[in-house]
Amino acid sequence: MTNVFHRYPHAKPPVATGGHGMYLVDADGKEYIDASGGAAVSCLGHNDPEIIQAIQDQAAKLSFAHTGFLTSEPAEELADFLIEHAPAEFGKVFYVSGGSEAVESALKLARQYHLENGEPQRRHIISRKQSFHGNTLGVLAAGGNEWRRKQFEPLLIEVSHISPCFAYRGQEEGESEQEYGLRVADELEAEILRLGKDTVAAFVAETVVGATAGVVPPVPGYFKRVRNICDEYGVLLILDEVMCGLGRTGSFFAFEQEGIVPDMITVAKGLGGGYQPIGALLCTNKIYNAIYDGSGFFQHSHTYMGHPVACAASLAVMKAIVKRDLLKNVREVGDYLQEQLEATLGQHPHVGDIRGRGLFRGVELVQNRETKEPFDPTLKINTKIKKAAFENGMICYPMGGTIDGENGDHVLLAPPFIATKSDIDLIVDKLSHAIQTVIHLNL
Repeated sequence: MTNVFHRYPHAKPPVATGGHGMYLVDADGKEYIDASGGAAVSCLGHNDPEIIQAIQDQAAKLSFAHTGFLTSEPAEELADFLIEHAPAEFGKVFYVSGGSEAVESALKLARQYHLENGEPQRRHIISRKQSFHGNTLGVLAAGGNEWRRKQFEPLLIEVSHISPCFAYRGQEEGESEQEYGLRVADELEAEILRLGKDTVAAFVAETVVGATAGVVPPVPGYFKRVRNICDEYGVLLILDEVMCGLGRTGSFFAFEQEGIVPDMITVAKGLGGGYQPIGALLCTNKIYNAIYDGSGFFQHSHTYMGHPVACAASLAVMKAIVKRDLLKNVREVGDYLQEQLEATLGQHPHVGDIRGRGLFRGVELVQNRETKEPFDPTLKINTKIKKAAFENGMICYPMGGTIDGENGDHVLLAPPFIATKSDIDLIVDKLSHAIQTVIHLNL
């Protein structure tokens, strides 16, 4: 028996005892290729000596200093690095310990920003269906996954949810990508007008939707229309890049590929690469100055924000990505991953869509390829694929409820940025084997 309250209480997970590069190792010596970076976290892989050294050096120098009294060199240097790589409009970094805290902070900052500007009526948040922004109550309310929300519904604040930009599921016959993108983006304007054009504080969206829908990139023009709508009605645009940001899609921020600049960016996961728990909220100078010139105090904080060791680890991870030119590898090996997935699974009768950007890819599974009919959720196809892959020495990230929180199955792949083409070949082979095995046994 264990005294740990594991996320799946009936499961008995193996004990991880080590790791190296693309692999994790359990207590029995079995190795698992980490094809999803855990949950798109381990961007540099495991046991990187340079990052470990940075952690050891900082822990020996200063392990903790409460930010109510002191700042630290790693926190200042990491903020400088992030702002240097952000659009010119950005000037400040607010540290937290993970993605949920980052988005929670963004929602609260949006509300306070409008208060500082004399618009207390701006209280509404708009998000999208089939989104995921975290598990604390505020961001669970903002998230649009019904399965995650259902049992906590009585505790959640009211948030509006419009349609996602999910072309495989939402684009109509005869409709171009641009027409589709504009149609679903215009739902934002309609919802703003329904709520009251001067009552909406912020619109929050994942730039590339992650785990809940299985790596769904926006169609061209969608976010440009969203940006225009937000500007017209004074609504802040918060882009959640907790999973897709910091190089995962091939650019430092995923929104760079959309040709827009948001008002706030949330990051985590790859920020620390799994070496330390850390997240951050980046905001524009316009937002920061409203606080600075107004009350002078953001009414929000956490004990471990700006933790020196976490910031030192994160700074080392960020510098390694740049110094080793890993974004180039993400783009090149990411393209190869897409090619190999299409070559191996593209004509599979139960693979409906293969999508994504960089080393961030999703494979959607269907009962009927022609009609896009999903599998019966009681079959638990995604759970069985996860188990089959794990038994065969691979960690991937399958999930159910792809379409509406209940129906649909997909597999998310997010291998470390250090992946080689031979690593990709092994990942695709193991995934194909897991899919074939599970579907053969269930049909």
